[in-house]
Amino acid sequence: MNRPLHLLFDWGDTLMADLPAQQGSMWRWPEVRAMPGASETLAVLAARRPCHLATNAAESGGDEVRRALARVGLDGLIGHVFCRRELGLAKSDPAFYRRIAAELGVAPGALWMIGDSLAHDVQSARAAGLHAVWLNPARLPVPAGVTAIAALPELIGLLPD
Repeated sequence: MNRPLHLLFDWGDTLMADLPAQQGSMWRWPEVRAMPGASETLAVLAARRPCHLATNAAESGGDEVRRALARVGLDGLIGHVFCRRELGLAKSDPAFYRRIAAELGVAPGALWMIGDSLAHDVQSARAAGLHAVWLNPARLPVPAGVTAIAALPELIGLLPD
């Protein structure tokens, strides 16, 4: 591989369960949990590629996201944490992803975004020039041209060597 490939993961309902009954910043919730396969998948991928987090969460900054990740043992597997609150851009804006690419010092095409929102994690990322993978555990119909997985471990086989 002649260029670095970085992975960006969504936070809520991709790496960690977004529990609707909970309120406020996730790191303060009485209960937090990783999504199925998140720990094992990140352990394999982080050994091969830089893994980062990109979240649209408005209530949490990077430090709070890291505290939540630490509660489920994922913090050490994530490099940078990019938050809507700190970037001043929403994930629906392709500029969100272009800013991340610039901060990482890579071309947008060297980033893969993985997330559960077809609109924010896939379509917006693709509009910015990233590769994108839709985490689609409900197995909803997949639009033409979209790469989808039903579970995080499937991502391991999709990445180029």
